[in-house]
Amino acid sequence: MNSRTEHDFIGEMEIPNDKYYGIQTMRAMDNFYITGTPINTEPFMVKGLAYVKKAAAMANADLGIFDRKIADAICFACDEILDGKYHDQFLTDLIQGGAGTSVNMNANEVIANVALEKMGYKKGEYDYCHPNNHVNCSQSTNDAYPTAFRIALLKRLSIYKSSLAGLSSAFRRKGVEFKDVLKMGRTQLQDAVPMSLGSEFTGWANTVAEELGRIDSAKNLIREINMGATAIGTKVNAPEEYPDLVTKYLVKFSGSPLFLAEDLIEATSDTGAYVQLSGVLKRTAVKLSKIANDLRLLSSGPRTGFNEINLPRMQPGSSIMPGKVNPVIPEVMNQVAFYVIGADTTITMAAEAGQLQLNVMEPVISYSLFNSIIFLSRACDTLRKKAVDGITANPEYTKNQVMNSVAIVTLLNPIIGYEESSSIAKEALDTKKSIHDIAVKERKVVTQEKWDELFRFENLINPTFIR
Repeated sequence: MNSRTEHDFIGEMEIPNDKYYGIQTMRAMDNFYITGTPINTEPFMVKGLAYVKKAAAMANADLGIFDRKIADAICFACDEILDGKYHDQFLTDLIQGGAGTSVNMNANEVIANVALEKMGYKKGEYDYCHPNNHVNCSQSTNDAYPTAFRIALLKRLSIYKSSLAGLSSAFRRKGVEFKDVLKMGRTQLQDAVPMSLGSEFTGWANTVAEELGRIDSAKNLIREINMGATAIGTKVNAPEEYPDLVTKYLVKFSGSPLFLAEDLIEATSDTGAYVQLSGVLKRTAVKLSKIANDLRLLSSGPRTGFNEINLPRMQPGSSIMPGKVNPVIPEVMNQVAFYVIGADTTITMAAEAGQLQLNVMEPVISYSLFNSIIFLSRACDTLRKKAVDGITANPEYTKNQVMNSVAIVTLLNPIIGYEESSSIAKEALDTKKSIHDIAVKERKVVTQEKWDELFRFENLINPTFIR
């Protein structure tokens, strides 16, 4: 026989015998083809569910809720999933109605059927290990799903933090490499005052590094869980000792520093931690997009643009213009940033849309946060490996740009005053003469010795007050 008959209170369905999921997963697959992205594409979520079910089984067994033999079989199934097995059976769409019930039941059914086989029974013989009565015992979707989600987020954020730190370090290395490269700083895309190219890269390193602390702060909010809250936070159908005990097991099994919320009713309906995390991701995305814009500007041209740096040539840039190479890696960082900024709006609206004791929009929050974190992690790695690590500078060109700029007249202000400096700047703009020739050779308002003192490299990049 190639199928088995399963039932729920809506009716019966035939389930292929080679499938470990059951009727509620089948209904979800029929009902929700939305993103085309099943939960197994985020393995940390699948493993988060396994951690939750294993911890619950151990706590229930310790409290005498069901036989240790059943708990051992459930734990075996969870360990198999944690080892990477059966992930192909987790097929519900990441976006779905029902506040994540379909995801929770997908896990319950798979774990129950793996456990049944371990106990010597057939799939679907739920009298011996039931998806609801045993695997979901002392739980509701409303505490199991968000707890698994938070475990997954903590795991995923650790990878993202490593990618972000790697990008910051790459910028810092370039800061050291380019510390002696003189260039013109700009405000409002106009020449301002000289600076070191290295200090520009170091500035990017520091602004990215700032985000690491923001990630840690957001992670602290994610650590709070509501296991034992069951349906709305009143702990209905859960033993009194269960919330603390299951949390202890979760910390032990997952290695994540989780803690139980003081107010389980508040914790069950509140999604503020996700809004905070999304805001942190958006903040970082805005910064990274700004840096990507700067890289595109500084590498523009090459002969008719800024041409201060050279990005690695990754691919031909045109199907019609020979020799054209585009800044494709910064461009993809821009696009990822745009996605994250948009996802933040989705998460904000989803968090706001929760009513009363539960926010049913958590699936779209999870989808958006997972994508934002994964995309940003990949974009940071891509920017580092395929752009930043291979950037070179054009030091002679940038030095000539500085010395031919009218903006360097600013350094003369303390010596000759703003009015005289403005007059020299106007003449330079009108006649195309250099600031040096007008100030030193023609007007003689500055000596050559003073000029040399003002315009030595060290004073240009780390200016001291000279009169």
